[in-house]
Amino acid sequence: MSTRLVRSADGTGIRAWCNDAAGEPVLLCNGLGAPPEAWPGVAAPDSGYRVVTWYQRGLGGSERPADRARIRVEDHADDARAVLDAYEMRSPTVVGWSLGVNVAFELALEEPSRVRAVLAVAGVPGGSYSALFATYRVPRPLRAPLGRLSSWWLPVVGPLLPLVVASLPPLHDLLSPAAVRGPAREATHPGALRAVLHEFSRHDWPWYRRLAVAVAEHSPLDVSTVRCPVTFLAGRYDSLVDVADVRAAARAVPGAWLRELEGTHFLPLQYPGVMLEELRRLSRS
Repeated sequence: MSTRLVRSADGTGIRAWCNDAAGEPVLLCNGLGAPPEAWPGVAAPDSGYRVVTWYQRGLGGSERPADRARIRVEDHADDARAVLDAYEMRSPTVVGWSLGVNVAFELALEEPSRVRAVLAVAGVPGGSYSALFATYRVPRPLRAPLGRLSSWWLPVVGPLLPLVVASLPPLHDLLSPAAVRGPAREATHPGALRAVLHEFSRHDWPWYRRLAVAVAEHSPLDVSTVRCPVTFLAGRYDSLVDVADVRAAARAVPGAWLRELEGTHFLPLQYPGVMLEELRRLSRS
């Protein structure tokens, strides 16, 4: 894997990386603060895909913007364009995970010629905070306020607790065989899991909180005009994204495909084979 510094539209230096593989081009719009190791299938050198992505502003070696307000989803989309230009990718398949789903659809709507297809993993195209905590049966009007309130605890509770919580099924399903099988899949990739935990432990959590809260300002997108092939992948035990919202987004995109998995928010780590399988299916579209 190689890295390079890319300048975004506002001059912010973005640390981008590439898996240095040969194959079809893929732009990975990653989850907030997630390292390459979170994608043991797609990012592997023998995946058959040339994958490029970047660390979000102020994380993983990327610079914080001079204007601290430039951390909106739209700014992340500008960073994605800068990465595409730096690696001379004209129209790759765009893979989004979590926050990255918002970014992927911003690109697909604003510059459809630059997006061949979208694989949207454990995320929704805008309105992300309204999709929080559904597995804990939190009423929808309370989700966004509770999400903002919970974010204040990120610098206090430590970097690993949010990761662990997002990896667990809800309490009422905690002991069901299906719910246990999903999270247990993370343990089948111990090296990748260890690398992900290590990366999260190193984040500047007050800054991470600012980035997370900025996502709350991203309104739901009208994706009915998206015409490229789109696949949504949802985890049935995802505490951060309501599977009902993913279903609604899939219905809104003409011809979109939806696949639900027995997993949580960390589907790329739990189902690396499925990520590759769905990428290949999109490649044939």
